[in-house]
Amino acid sequence: MPADTGPRGSAVRRAVRDELSDLAPDALVLVACSGGADSLSLAHATRAVRDRAGAVVIDHGLQTGSAEVAARTAAWLRDAGLDPVEVVQVTVVEAGDGPEAAARDARYRALFCAARDAGAEVVLLGHTLDDQAESVLLGLARGSGTRSLAGMPRSRGPFRRPLLHLRRSVVRAEVPEGAPVVDDPHNDDDRFARVRVRHRVLPVLEAELGPGIAEALARTADLARADADALAELADEVAWDVIHGARDEGTLDVVDLEPLSDAVRSRVVRQWLLDGGCPAGRLGADHVQRVCRLVTHWTGQGAVALPGGVEAVRDYGRLALRQTPLPRKET
Repeated sequence: MPADTGPRGSAVRRAVRDELSDLAPDALVLVACSGGADSLSLAHATRAVRDRAGAVVIDHGLQTGSAEVAARTAAWLRDAGLDPVEVVQVTVVEAGDGPEAAARDARYRALFCAARDAGAEVVLLGHTLDDQAESVLLGLARGSGTRSLAGMPRSRGPFRRPLLHLRRSVVRAEVPEGAPVVDDPHNDDDRFARVRVRHRVLPVLEAELGPGIAEALARTADLARADADALAELADEVAWDVIHGARDEGTLDVVDLEPLSDAVRSRVVRQWLLDGGCPAGRLGADHVQRVCRLVTHWTGQGAVALPGGVEAVRDYGRLALRQTPLPRKET
C-alpha cells in the first residue's frame, strides 16, 4: 500500500478507500481524468490509497490545443505516481441528442475500452453531490420519470462514482498544490442547460429556500433510484411474459397490457419500443405515454409517430410497430 502521508481527515481519500474496499489490493484501478479540479483531486487521492492506480485522459478534440492540454495533464499524473496513464483521442459525432450527449457517449466508450485493454477492474469518475443535484433538476425540468430523477448511479458496470456524497467545494479543496487544473470553457457556456442550472438556478434556490438544497436533491435521487430499481425489476418480469407471450412476434396484446398498473405498463411499453428500434436517447416519456393511450384511452386514433423512423399502431387488439411511411411526392 502506498504511504498515505496526507491528512487522515481527507474526505476524498476516505471516500475512495471506502468505495474500493471490496477490491483485492493488487487490482488495477483507473481514474477518468479530464484535467478539471474534481478529477485531479480524485486521481491524487486514489494514488494515495492504492498501489495500482492509473488514469485515462480523454481528448475530445473540441477545442484548439486540446491535445497539448491532455498531454500536460497526463505528464502530471505520471509524475504523481499513477501508472499506466493513457491519453485517448475520441471523435465526437453528434447524432441528434446534442453535443453534450455525443461527447459523453464517446467518452464512456473510450473509458470502457481503455479499462478492458489495461485489465482494470474499476474506472473511477469524479462526479460530486453538486453534479447529482444538477442532474435531478434537469430531470425535473424535462418532466422525466423516476429513472431520470434518480440521477447518476453510484456504480454501473466498471464505473464507480465515489464522490457523489461530497460537495464540489470539499473535493476541490483537496486538489494538490501545483496541479495543472484545466478550466473547461464549456463549463461557463450558458448555451448548455447544465451550466445555467449550476450558475443561476441552484444559487437562486439556495438564496430563496435556504442552504441544503443540493443535499436534498441528492437525497431525492437516492430515493427515486430505489423506487425505479424496484419497478424496473417488476417490469422486467412482466415484460418477458407480455412481449414473448404475444400472439404475433414483435407485437403486444392489449388484453395483457390493460390490467397492468400505469407504472409497470409504461416500462413494458418502453422496453418493447427500444427492442423495436427506437433510440434510447430520443425516446421520451411523452412518446411512451402516447403509445400507452392506445391501450388505456382507445378511441380509434391513428398511429403514434416515434423516433427512429417507426410508428406504433393498434390493430385488432394488438400494438404493432411499422416503418413511418415516406411522404408522398406531389405530381
